[in-house]
Amino acid sequence: MTFSLSVILQAIASGLMIGGVFALISIGLTLIWGVMKIINFAHGEFLMIGLYLTYFLVTQFGMDPYLTILITTPALFFIGIGIFQVSIKPILKHPQMNQIMLTLGISLILQNLALVLFKADVLSVRTRYTGINYTVGGVVVTLTELIAFFGSIIATLALYYILKTTDIGRWIRAAAQNPTAAILQGVDVRFTYLLAFGMGSACLGIAASLLLPFYYTSPTVGLFLGLIAFVVVVLGGMGNFLGAFVGGLIIGLTESLGAAIMPGSLSRVLTFGIFVLFLLFRPQGILSKRQS
Repeated sequence: MTFSLSVILQAIASGLMIGGVFALISIGLTLIWGVMKIINFAHGEFLMIGLYLTYFLVTQFGMDPYLTILITTPALFFIGIGIFQVSIKPILKHPQMNQIMLTLGISLILQNLALVLFKADVLSVRTRYTGINYTVGGVVVTLTELIAFFGSIIATLALYYILKTTDIGRWIRAAAQNPTAAILQGVDVRFTYLLAFGMGSACLGIAASLLLPFYYTSPTVGLFLGLIAFVVVVLGGMGNFLGAFVGGLIIGLTESLGAAIMPGSLSRVLTFGIFVLFLLFRPQGILSKRQS
């Protein structure tokens, strides 16, 4: 194990940077759960689609990776609502196990489709931002990580503003709190579900464009990132917006610290150890209250 102070400080800085992106990814998942009580196990594969889309926009069309947000965000929104309409909407009132198996099936289909189309290659991009670093007190932070961190915060605040102050946000919150009462007040709950699923998916389009300049894409990248998103949502409290953001930062820190102080195969013991402890002693999450 490595306990050098400089290594720990570097791990903390890197963990916070990636934690912001984890938070943005997880907020999309917690929005879907909070409104419809559906756990979308294909969430990671939606992010994979966003990463591949970003990759090809950069490599084939020469776009700046951060400008691809203008395409990946609406693309993931419409992909999300398309999949929702075709597969998830018909089973909204079915038992939760049916919904879980459906989203797992969608996940497997998307993974294998990516394997057929793109092989198992790990793809990444180099941009003019790659290699630009800032050093503060011996801690090195890359420009791409900084942009991803602050971009994730801005996107999270924008989504929070939409949910709290706009009519669409009020419809979504009403449908989440009491669908029957929302219907009586004239809210089209089915359409609201569609919007919520699309917005949760659109978060992944933003995350993909912010992530790829210092990360990678492959057909299986969604397995890890989807699992991390699920851990963050549970840690923050299922359906808790602020909790997902805090949980993302915590998991980013534990991932980075685990990689810094533990040898290879044990690097994720810290992350999933914390997850297990929360399931045992605080299953309602960091910021949620225990249900009576």
